[in-house]
Amino acid sequence: MKTYQSVVIKECHDPLVAIPHHAFAFTQPHPYVALGAPYAGTSPWMLRQRVLDALLTAHDALNSLRAGWRLKLFDAYRPVPVQAFMVWREFRIQAALAGHSLAAYGNPADLEKQDPDVYAVLAAKVFEFWGIPSDDPKTPPPHSTGAAVDLTVQDASGHEVGMGCPIDETTQRAYPDYYAGATAPEQRSYDENRRLLNAVMSAAGFSRHANEWWHFSLGDQMWAWATGAPEANYGRAI
Repeated sequence: MKTYQSVVIKECHDPLVAIPHHAFAFTQPHPYVALGAPYAGTSPWMLRQRVLDALLTAHDALNSLRAGWRLKLFDAYRPVPVQAFMVWREFRIQAALAGHSLAAYGNPADLEKQDPDVYAVLAAKVFEFWGIPSDDPKTPPPHSTGAAVDLTVQDASGHEVGMGCPIDETTQRAYPDYYAGATAPEQRSYDENRRLLNAVMSAAGFSRHANEWWHFSLGDQMWAWATGAPEANYGRAI
């Protein structure tokens, strides 16, 4: 269990709603759908209503600061089976980088049971960034609450602005302040763009993931822990 998952959830029953496609730019095709993640007919482009309202506020703030710029969404709602699928994929990626084969295992639980030492090394890396795919209603993954979104910024020409690393990269470059204090012009621009994204999102009420420049949430356990709220408003959405 991660530290933020100790926060009590008091579900407010705010509905999970579709994100209007006219309001934002979207990563297409959806990256996890393209990988074959098991959405079972559920759309990833959904958020809780209050979270969507706040995201629209952030989008308007961005456009007021940079005319024609848009928030570009990468991922939003993520059912627990999708979280499990993506986490196991990341385990395999990290295993390959470390020279391990996971061909004999079907999931992290198998690996932990049969080779706990390798599991411990890989889990430390994977869960530095990815949420634990818990089925326990007291400890849902952030995206499974419908209160978290991964996103970047698109300029007036329709191009993503430079952020210094792609979404879902699991290196220190993902840390929000990685380029703070950079002297090279291109790296300074990465820091400025990250600060801009964080400014419009935080002003709308969102809290940013400590290790990911692209992940923001509002009302879930991670948000409550970061802001000092006494309880989270959102548990697992479906």
